[in-house]
Amino acid sequence: MHTRVGRERFGALDDGTPVDRWILESDGLRVRVLTYGGIVQTIETPDRDGKFGHVALGFAGLGSYVAHGGSYFGALVGRYANRIAGAAFALDGRSYALPPNDGQHSLHGGARGFSRVVWDARPLANGVELRRVSPDGEEGFPGALDVRVSYTLAPGGTLRVVHRAHTDAPTVVNLTNHSYLNLGGEDSGSATGHLLRLAASRYTPVDGTGIPVPGAPADVTGTRFDFREPRPVDRPYDHNFALDGGVTETPRTVAELYDPRSGRALELSTTEPGIQLYTADHLDGTLTGTSGVRYGPTAGIALETQHFPDSPNRPDFPSTALAPGETYRSESVYRFSVRGASPRGPA
Repeated sequence: MHTRVGRERFGALDDGTPVDRWILESDGLRVRVLTYGGIVQTIETPDRDGKFGHVALGFAGLGSYVAHGGSYFGALVGRYANRIAGAAFALDGRSYALPPNDGQHSLHGGARGFSRVVWDARPLANGVELRRVSPDGEEGFPGALDVRVSYTLAPGGTLRVVHRAHTDAPTVVNLTNHSYLNLGGEDSGSATGHLLRLAASRYTPVDGTGIPVPGAPADVTGTRFDFREPRPVDRPYDHNFALDGGVTETPRTVAELYDPRSGRALELSTTEPGIQLYTADHLDGTLTGTSGVRYGPTAGIALETQHFPDSPNRPDFPSTALAPGETYRSESVYRFSVRGASPRGPA
């Protein structure tokens, strides 16, 4: 299998900083990645009739990503994905204050975070690697953090995303990809008909501001959070699920998403202990997507592989602390397939 890797100019920021788009194509899968925000702009894969379609929510132009970054379409999220309560935490006896950007809390690394900056890029044999050094004190986080993220394609319609990071001072790290998926096509309307299975027997109940409550995680048995058998995603969700098995050295299958209309299916594997299920209920039809269709509530489903929200303030949660000399590594694998006829290659 050979992955075709290409690069083209996507635009420039107001200060003249150029933004490139990398195109990866192999084995019936085409993925476009932007150096702005490490954004996965598009994922193209066939349906059961062999018709290719875009299955990730996104924008056609750079200006929309800059203007509407708060939706995090396809973004590389950090330095800390999800919420940190009170925009503050303590580490090794020192207290750190972060700029609040979600009420009183810090969300997805702050107002700028990793999703609103331009990353350096270099080609890999089967994809592209992005790199950036987040300086000490950026968005209030301690330590200079050297981050590298690779996007590569593998046989069988597979996208592999690997995050790595090193720090020169104790810090906290929690990185994820924030793609919203609609396996019927990003122009097909609501994704509420999708069937989801999660290998999670517990989830983290939250308060009205999205912060896990004392005593979380909780058993999913008898609740709407029990996805251990496939069921429709037909209600709003913005919740973290504690994946069975916790942190692992190699990715294991934790989620399956299937759209009966198109026949497209996704098998998601990860090394992470949690996954945030978010049904994009903030979308109200004011944002226009890649194909020119306006996105309404539940236009896509985000499955964000990550550590738990507010872990820096919850010693009972898997730790997100990173010390000098240690390596942060997170790997997630997205394998797209169809149930039905054999797919054709990209047109």
